[in-house]
Amino acid sequence: MKQAIQILEFNKIKQTVDSLCACSLGQKRVEYLSPSIDEKQVEYSLNQSDEALKIILALGEAPLGGVTDITEAIKRAKISAMLSAQELLGISRLLYAVSQLKTFSERLNEIKVDAPIFSSQVNSLVSLNSLQTAINDCIDETGYILDSASSELRSIRRSIQSTEARIKEKLNHVVSERRNKLTNGIVTIRNERYVVPVRAEAKNTFGGTVHDQSSSGNTYFIEPKEVVDLNNKLQEYHVEERREIERILRALTEEVKKFVDALAVNVEVLGEIDFMFAKGKYARLINGTRPKMNTKGIIRLVAARHPLIDQKVVVPNDIELGDEYTTIVITGPNTGGKTVTLKTVGLLTLMAQAGLLIPAHETSQLAIFDHVFADIGDEQSIEQSLSTFSSHMTNIVRIMERLTVNSLILFDELGAGTDPKEGASLAISILDYVKVRGARTIATSHYPELKAYAYENDDVINASVEFNIETLSPTYRLLVGVPGRSNAFEISKRLGLKEAILTTARAYVETERTEMTDLITKLEDRGLELDHEIQLLQKQNQEVEAMRLDYERKIAKFEAERERVLEDIKKEAFENIRQAKEEAEQIVADLRQAKKMADLSIKDHELTEKLTSLKKSEAKQAEQFKRKARNKAPLKAGDEVMVLSLNRQGELIEKTKNGDWMVQLGMMKVNIKEEDLEYLRQSVKKKDSGKGKMIHKRNTNVGIQLDLRGERYEDAMLRLDKYMDEVLLAGYQTVTIIHGHGTGALRQGVHKYLKKNKHVASFRFGGAGEGGTGATVVELK
Repeated sequence: MKQAIQILEFNKIKQTVDSLCACSLGQKRVEYLSPSIDEKQVEYSLNQSDEALKIILALGEAPLGGVTDITEAIKRAKISAMLSAQELLGISRLLYAVSQLKTFSERLNEIKVDAPIFSSQVNSLVSLNSLQTAINDCIDETGYILDSASSELRSIRRSIQSTEARIKEKLNHVVSERRNKLTNGIVTIRNERYVVPVRAEAKNTFGGTVHDQSSSGNTYFIEPKEVVDLNNKLQEYHVEERREIERILRALTEEVKKFVDALAVNVEVLGEIDFMFAKGKYARLINGTRPKMNTKGIIRLVAARHPLIDQKVVVPNDIELGDEYTTIVITGPNTGGKTVTLKTVGLLTLMAQAGLLIPAHETSQLAIFDHVFADIGDEQSIEQSLSTFSSHMTNIVRIMERLTVNSLILFDELGAGTDPKEGASLAISILDYVKVRGARTIATSHYPELKAYAYENDDVINASVEFNIETLSPTYRLLVGVPGRSNAFEISKRLGLKEAILTTARAYVETERTEMTDLITKLEDRGLELDHEIQLLQKQNQEVEAMRLDYERKIAKFEAERERVLEDIKKEAFENIRQAKEEAEQIVADLRQAKKMADLSIKDHELTEKLTSLKKSEAKQAEQFKRKARNKAPLKAGDEVMVLSLNRQGELIEKTKNGDWMVQLGMMKVNIKEEDLEYLRQSVKKKDSGKGKMIHKRNTNVGIQLDLRGERYEDAMLRLDKYMDEVLLAGYQTVTIIHGHGTGALRQGVHKYLKKNKHVASFRFGGAGEGGTGATVVELK
């Protein structure tokens, strides 16, 4: 696939992923990023990218800042080669990242984000808190060895400070007494010894040791004899300081040596985590989704976009290949859209096999191919030389020799660069050869003969790139099933060419070709109509499916709540009965005991009280059961009732055949048994006074979902504002806003709007089956 990787510009994708890595550890893995033909590896890599995107959208990026590659430091520590302060600091920062990642993983668990791959990676990280503490106790964030690293170092540095103070004191005295021999009164250091600047003419009479001279020769830096002994002592302290620092670094190196294996594991895992999140960040950047993968050679791309074209201008396209037909022939004039289609299919295939999410709808499907071949060159020039044809043919020969049944082949302007008749025949022959061997092929061509070839073969289909005659420009929308046509006459007419010239030109065109052109025109027009109808049906199906899922969820929730309430009622009833039975048994036991003991002194009123207590207990249970399911008046349609098991008010619609009542509960209509209903009041209907009062009717055409994906930010906000007004008039309680993942800007805009809307009670991300973090569920007041 090396040639295809280069031609399809896969390396540009890698460069972007590389730039999104937090450290060099992840960048090393991006360097080896390439398409795989191993199904398990592809699935794992895609799951890894998808999981990273989910984590980023839920909690943000993984805390990997400041991590550096400590591989060389580990190798040096293993052989007891003393590590520098900076190398040790790098180890400390890596261990800090380990602890931060473990905390990050715990937060994911708290918010119930399922991330098995990331969790497994974090669990394999080794926390070395003792080593991190040992390094941090000795070295600060700049790599400076702290005084607290050892008592000996602290003592030496105090001696240094004391000696330096005495030297400065003596030198200040010298400066004060001999100022006339100095160029200025500033004490400085030369050769690690304190000196003063002496005029050139006074250097022989000043007294002391010369250590340096200015570039002009006017100043000599002299160490006065008064501080020679102190400077010597200071040098001795500095030597002791360096020795102590070296001892500390060697001790820390030996401590690192104990954990070299664990550190090596951490380096490996952190590199994989960094790589994983770089892929997730790239997916967010291109609004990528995880395609379903197969090994059957089936490609089904929905709203696919080329990732290297500006997302604001790129046109999404639907492309299918490998199921009903194995070859697509894209015909028509050069507009740029045909080549973009080829590159989109090829590049997205390479990306998916490399474990990267693709810029397409989440229902998209791609195949794992053994080989991806591409013969794509710059064929947009007017003149095509023999060398161009030879170059393409050499490449095609190489492809023919290596293709397999599980190959994807992309031909751009197949057969171009030679005589049109010969080129068309050659192109058809090549397509036949590839098709017989079972490979999947997409080819572009100018030749009308290839349009007929597609019509004559069931496993080959025509396609073209839509051209807008009004604007004289391509729309870059792929029309599958519709062959391309030449727009030369239409374009010339709109540009002002005389009709007489056009009439003559049309007369020169062969009748057969004219009929073919007319047929293509009719097919294209009909195809556009069908495409529009399909889009409308798809949109309606999506709305219906969304409503179905919403109702199923609400019904399931209702049933679960109903079962829970009934279970609570049963438990309460059993408990009351148990208590009543115990009271009754106690009363009977008291009576029997009294009788047995012949206690004639028992008073009548005491016996009466016990019997009354028993009756009250029985009456209490009866009243409780009546209160759980009773009607105060005969029920009729329109009455407002209380559903006892749900503790919710509703309105009676009608009585069903089996004796239950259909009850309107908010947006839902639910069948409820009559004994579970309690009459509240008659429904009060507002009458129209006829004096100009406005009655708002529900807009039954508004859906319970609003899909904003693909909209510009400003347009999306306008649509959202209009939609919220409509759902409020419709009386909906719950709606869903689909904003997708993308860069997160649209999601943030939606949430910002909802926070400010006074009619919104609350909102949340969608759950399983509700669109996840790509959708927001809104509860209205």
